[in-house]
Amino acid sequence: MMAVAVSGPIVLIGAGNMGGAMLGGWLKSGVKGGDVLVIDPGPPPAMAKLIADNGVSHAAAAPEGIRAGVLFLAVKPQIMDAVLPPLKGLVGPETVIVSVAAGKTLRFIESHLGEAATVRAMPNTPAMIGRGVTGAYANARVTEAQRALVHDLLKVSGPVEWVETEADIDAVTAVSGSGPAYVFYLVECMAEAGRKAGLKADLAMRLARETVAGAGELLHQSPDEAAQLRQNVTSPGGTTAAALAILMADDGIQPLFDKAIAAARKRAEELAG
Repeated sequence: MMAVAVSGPIVLIGAGNMGGAMLGGWLKSGVKGGDVLVIDPGPPPAMAKLIADNGVSHAAAAPEGIRAGVLFLAVKPQIMDAVLPPLKGLVGPETVIVSVAAGKTLRFIESHLGEAATVRAMPNTPAMIGRGVTGAYANARVTEAQRALVHDLLKVSGPVEWVETEADIDAVTAVSGSGPAYVFYLVECMAEAGRKAGLKADLAMRLARETVAGAGELLHQSPDEAAQLRQNVTSPGGTTAAALAILMADDGIQPLFDKAIAAARKRAEELAG
């Protein structure tokens, strides 16, 4: 449930995967459908049904005469230039803006919507099943009450971690925002290596997929650090130790991840335009 009352409607811009995940989470957490307005010219069928079934208001474009309590921007960064200008009328003195667009800075948002209480947030795709994690940064105009409200709206998809500087959001994007893709690719690599080791391709994929999913759930439930869980699996001189000797070598996974995260962060910075 939300910690504080909303001074106006929660206006969700964009009803795609991320916007839909957030809306579904809000409704499950107790937000009333009548308190939400979705602005999207053509929501997917499943989203259209969710909107209709829960009494959520819907509009193809920003209506006049409404000031948002929370203006939640859930559209791709590539279309923000076109999407934001018509939304300026939704921003009032009590509005807090929340953007989940990678790379789009507070300065960029202000250039379209004016100076306002604004939060940049970076959730990731497991938010769609309530198992995401979100990094967030609030500008100086965000009050403690607004921050508490935004925290409650974001935590429906998983834990929320607040960072100290706006620049940290680009690093969050590189680590957790893009991170699920790295894990999915790990599954692909493990399956392909299993195929080359002699397993049938479909069996190798099932083994890799369930291994990563199970390890992730163990990590989620266990109080132990990742390093301790790794050590728990590793018998001295055993098969796991032999594999880790390759993965943890000076030219193993760590330097590759260093370069990958750096490249993702650089791209997030470039998206700021």
